[in-house]
Amino acid sequence: MTDIPELDERKASVLRAIVEEYVETAQPVGSQTVARSRGLGVSSATIRNDMTVLEREGFIAQPHTSAGRIPTDQGYRYFVDHFTQQGPLPPQQHRAVADFFESSHRALEDLLHETSQLLARLSRHAAVVVGPQPDSAVVRGVHLVRLHERSALIVVVLSNGAIERHVLPVAEAVDDERLTTVARAIEPGLLGRAWGTVPEVAPSGDPVVDTVVSDALAALATLSTPEHREPLYVGGVSRLAAEQEAFSTAQSAARLLELLEHQVVVVSVVHELLQAGLTVRIGSEHQLEELRECALVLAPYEVEGQAAGVVGVLGPTRMDYRHALAAVTAVSQQLGKHLS
Repeated sequence: MTDIPELDERKASVLRAIVEEYVETAQPVGSQTVARSRGLGVSSATIRNDMTVLEREGFIAQPHTSAGRIPTDQGYRYFVDHFTQQGPLPPQQHRAVADFFESSHRALEDLLHETSQLLARLSRHAAVVVGPQPDSAVVRGVHLVRLHERSALIVVVLSNGAIERHVLPVAEAVDDERLTTVARAIEPGLLGRAWGTVPEVAPSGDPVVDTVVSDALAALATLSTPEHREPLYVGGVSRLAAEQEAFSTAQSAARLLELLEHQVVVVSVVHELLQAGLTVRIGSEHQLEELRECALVLAPYEVEGQAAGVVGVLGPTRMDYRHALAAVTAVSQQLGKHLS
């Protein structure tokens, strides 16, 4: 959203009052409410005149005749840009975030899932977490474990905490000794290398072992392809369903819930903003139609000084932006510190 006109101090204060009151009550805001609750030192008639100007310039709208006003996307944008100076979470919530990561000793997938749930509880909206990009991880360990007579589990441990697994069909003739030989053959070419680079392994002279080596390397190549990367974790989806009244129609909320099921689409939207730092996208600023009634507050987290993934809050445009910004900032910082 570009070319938003600047407001004088009083009109900006009126707009701020309307946004904060509407976020809190979900009811259109009238001039008397602003005059009574905000102490602006002017009459309700003056505030009505200011509201007329704000409406004409696109900051607020009147949903019904004789009703109060509600903020537009432009009004929310002005509010975010001018009145949401970043502040900390309330002490109790800040402590809860710190305690969560101090006591967390989960595998990466479980950690990111639980982080999305934590952020949803803090923000009272749906939360999204995109895992670290595997391209930046290196292989720390490779293991082959027999599951049954004709199957084995190949396990790859990555430096970012992720664990990649694949069930590998094997012939009956592949005993534990041969599995150990396979692991020894492929491990040296993988250890310390970036995930996704599959080495060539010289033939061992044992055709049974060579077949398993070839199958294992093919499985690893498949696991490191883009469609297997960057899982999306969504917490608090039920909160979007509970917020249906904040959308223009029930279909709008349903389309949003359906969008969240398409991980590749959501991850691509989030990744467009990965390098932008702490970001707020509001309503019509989104390219996707399904997000046009939503606000998305995102913060990247860094692992060892490099942007690795993103945490974010997704909800209706009637959102407490100040609190959402504080929540994603606190969680992104703690998650990055934990993974580093």
